[in-house]
Amino acid sequence: MADRLERSGTADRLERILAEAVPRGCPAAVALIAVDGEVAASAAAGELVRYADAEGTLADDRPAARRDSVFDLASISKLFTTAALLSLAEEGRLDLDEPVAAWLPGRDRRLTLRRLLTHTAGLPPTRRIDLELPGADPADRLAAMVGTPVTGPVGGPYLYSDVGMVTAGRVAELAGGAPLDELVRDRVTGVLGLRDTGYRPGAAALPRVAATEWKPERTGPGCVRGEVHDETAYALGGVAGHAGVFATAGDVLVFGETLRRGGGAMLRPETVAEMVRDQGAEGAAFRHGLGVRIGDPAIVGPLTGAYGHSGFTGTSLVVDPARRLTVVLLTNAVHPVRGRDGIRALRHAVAAEALRLAAS
Repeated sequence: MADRLERSGTADRLERILAEAVPRGCPAAVALIAVDGEVAASAAAGELVRYADAEGTLADDRPAARRDSVFDLASISKLFTTAALLSLAEEGRLDLDEPVAAWLPGRDRRLTLRRLLTHTAGLPPTRRIDLELPGADPADRLAAMVGTPVTGPVGGPYLYSDVGMVTAGRVAELAGGAPLDELVRDRVTGVLGLRDTGYRPGAAALPRVAATEWKPERTGPGCVRGEVHDETAYALGGVAGHAGVFATAGDVLVFGETLRRGGGAMLRPETVAEMVRDQGAEGAAFRHGLGVRIGDPAIVGPLTGAYGHSGFTGTSLVVDPARRLTVVLLTNAVHPVRGRDGIRALRHAVAAEALRLAAS
């Protein structure tokens, strides 16, 4: 009885944390905290579709968020791209330190996958290829993206670049001989049994998908739902190295736990160790591994030294091996418009609860 009461109290605490942020900070949120590989707390709050337009008109149908709800992960997608690339490297299909010109002839030979994955390649942060090439197809837009000229110092300092991760994803396709979504499925999600994780969720999953931003330029009424929020990824067909993955909190937890435990069937332990090692990128507010941020103050809160990534839609994954923790927070903070306050505070509050659970 005491154990049941304690578990109930733990769930209540996490539920209160989410309830304080929903709907002001985000219309929907799901959080999971695992300690030593076991779920110690879980909570869901809010509505997957709360608004019908940018003015805040309430939608007629407002399905409740549940633990199995599906969210646009935004930049957490970069970790899935990274895992696929590292899997290819393990097989000798590519080398992290060879020039990407080996796969993309004509590119600056100073560009390597290591520099792309640490955002030290001197590439610009973003490129609105949808606006530059409004009539082009995804293949032509991708070709233009990977041909983006270097505009900054190569090798550092750190400059966050979606362009770099799109380029990394394209190298993965060329080295792996398959589209990026297939590589991620075959080398990451399929290996781990993540049935609710992938690009471009189908019609069957749509009732569980959280809505994102009001984008009247896209076809169909209402806010975006079931399509990637990121404009560049959308322009590239919904699959890109920097964004596009949708998942449930449970699947993201399995992915994070797999990294914490050394890679499982996905990657070798030495590969994961290299992925989460400080690669020496300078100029950021955190250290940087391959694809992952280490000690990012925006997401780790009191879990100093933890690694992971955040997503523009209001998502985050934090893995703290020293404390045996994996923390997942999925929200749709950009619904119906971007720029909401409170997501950083919510991430910190969930991380603080995880720290309390690890210490109890």
